[in-house]
Amino acid sequence: MSSGKHLNGVHVDHCKNTSGVAIIPMPIPEKVYIPMSQHIGAPCQPVVQVGDHVKLGQLIGDNAAPMCAPIHASVSGDVVAIEKFMTSFGRVDTNVVIQSDGKQEIAETVVPPVVTDKASFLKAVRASGLVGLGGASFPTHIKYNPANPDEVDTLIINGAECEPYITVDEMTMIANAADIVEGCKAIMKYLNLKRTIIGIESNKPNAIAAFNEVLANTSEDISVFELRQIYPQGAERVIIYECTGKHLIAGKLPADVGVIVSNCTSVLKLQQFLATGMPLVSKSLTVDGNIVAKPQNVEVPLGTKINEIIDFCGGLTDEPGKILLGGPMMGKAIPTDDFAVTKGNNAVLCFNKAYAQQNPETACISCGRCVRGCPMNLMPTKLSRAFALKDVDMLKKYNVMSCMDCGCCTYSCPARKQLNFEIRQAKGIVMAADKAAAEKAKAKAEAEAK
Repeated sequence: MSSGKHLNGVHVDHCKNTSGVAIIPMPIPEKVYIPMSQHIGAPCQPVVQVGDHVKLGQLIGDNAAPMCAPIHASVSGDVVAIEKFMTSFGRVDTNVVIQSDGKQEIAETVVPPVVTDKASFLKAVRASGLVGLGGASFPTHIKYNPANPDEVDTLIINGAECEPYITVDEMTMIANAADIVEGCKAIMKYLNLKRTIIGIESNKPNAIAAFNEVLANTSEDISVFELRQIYPQGAERVIIYECTGKHLIAGKLPADVGVIVSNCTSVLKLQQFLATGMPLVSKSLTVDGNIVAKPQNVEVPLGTKINEIIDFCGGLTDEPGKILLGGPMMGKAIPTDDFAVTKGNNAVLCFNKAYAQQNPETACISCGRCVRGCPMNLMPTKLSRAFALKDVDMLKKYNVMSCMDCGCCTYSCPARKQLNFEIRQAKGIVMAADKAAAEKAKAKAEAEAK
């Protein structure tokens, strides 16, 4: 268990307005717009054509590349378009647009997988289309197949949900603790893991109680670890340290310290696939913010437009100044609500212009709050100065690549300096410099070889 020591962090306003609000299904939209890039790695290619009739759970996108997770139809109906579009991150992607027939007929391919060993288990995980549902969107079948399997013995279930506003994981754990535990047992069995630690922040007593009730009759080494109520407990490196006392340094994978980390909802979706054969076709979201008429937790088909979800929650009471996908600490602002839900989305937050207004920066007063708040013990102000000078050596000296973009430094700063934004750009400078150095060294070696 934990070493008893803790990493730094910040006490954010939790704003858990939808805590205790059960997840409700949204009516099937008339059309869904399903992007082919919904995970880290190679995007899928459509395996359907315009005019095809598809059923719920049918494969519509895949790619032979190892770092890829297949994509399935979230509604039954007809493929009416396959079109290019610009994502909220400024990249070009492909949408498969399906006109729903309202029937939600299930594809004949949706049958429980036959799992007898590790190989068939990993095959099933890939077939489910599962990716990390905590926001990282890393293909799960890759995560569950580390290069050093004999050195990995612990599964950590991430139920921290430390971002303000978001409560879908909390409500998922309360309603589905037994199924999540069954999913943990399957992962432990086929990956030969010795124990599971379910990490949940202390501000979720009902979720903790739900698991403890289930685990009272469980013989496997599965336990609940009550995390401190401090942000960012849900960050991978933080939850590993808090639960096990092991340090995961930048550039390393959890498996390098003997651990696999999975989001609680990811494990639930996996268990449901093992039981029914239904792949990942829907996503639960918290819809909240100071201008949402009726904040709710909703489950929607993948590819549902954000504006339709907002309308389902009563619409907005004021002109939006900012719409976020995800939480206010690490979520991404989108320029319009015309984008569609993907596997990695867990919240839609809407704020008016007054709430979203960014106050001007003032001079740094060297108070040290950014240092005290940083979980990685970095010195954000020194990194900021090094970024201003474009000093790669200084950025490396102060360990810029260890930053995990949690935003604690910016949140802590009384001068309202955008430290996290600067540090993110600084990391790009270092990566570009390293790439240029590697290319130069390669060219030199090739020249010498001639």
